[in-house]
Amino acid sequence: MPKLKTKSGVKKRFSLTASGKVRGNQAGKQHGMIKRTNKQIRNQRGTTILADQDARIVKKFLPYG
Repeated sequence: MPKLKTKSGVKKRFSLTASGKVRGNQAGKQHGMIKRTNKQIRNQRGTTILADQDARIVKKFLPYG
């Protein structure tokens, strides 16, 4: 069997935790910060764990973890 290729866009944007969950960037932080509340901007710092439904899609593109 040939090796499966990892989707290069996914490997740049997501990473897996030790327990196999998918970590990604917070949504809604690219532009338009003047409209957002300060509380919302603070809470969107860093990364977040994806929901199970979204993680299932991302894991298809990361065949070897």
